[in-house]
Amino acid sequence: MSDSDVHVAALCGSLRDDSHTRTALEVTLSAAQRAGATTELLDLREYELPIFDADRDREDAGDAEALAARVRDADTIILGSPMYHGSYASPLKTAIDYCGFDEFADATVGLLAVSGGAFPVTALEHMRSVCRALNAWVIPHEAAIPNASAAFEDGEFVDPKLEKRITTLGRRAVQYAAIEPDPDSFESDQNVGAQGK
Repeated sequence: MSDSDVHVAALCGSLRDDSHTRTALEVTLSAAQRAGATTELLDLREYELPIFDADRDREDAGDAEALAARVRDADTIILGSPMYHGSYASPLKTAIDYCGFDEFADATVGLLAVSGGAFPVTALEHMRSVCRALNAWVIPHEAAIPNASAAFEDGEFVDPKLEKRITTLGRRAVQYAAIEPDPDSFESDQNVGAQGK
């Protein structure tokens, strides 16, 4: 697969209008475009996603099937979320719950987390654990934005070192899109809920 054949999709777990997560994902996707990929931002504000119910087929759950199809079409998926209560946001969790192995297994995944306070370590760890349970290959480089309200000015990064971390994620999303996947994880064997609906 050449870089020009790579498609990168970013899932934004923030529903806020002035979302630092969305701004950072747009910077990440711009870097992926400069590296030769096609990109799209999957803004969860644009999808009707009811709370996940395992008894409801995905086709009967609002826009869940349409979202899953967009995720499935991506070579690399970037998950972006603000950190809420030490984890990632519920809109992103709901979106992932409507997906499964068909969307994530053997896919390359990049992680980005944003925090109003300290470094959002646990949000990144929790997203990584979910991806592992879905047999995705997670890019080792992860992007984090602590103290987000001070990180941007007029939609631009204040700190060039922080901006470099974010753009590096975009480049890695293209670089590792076709990496040979790892063997299935132990967690995936126990993940009966992701078999698909």
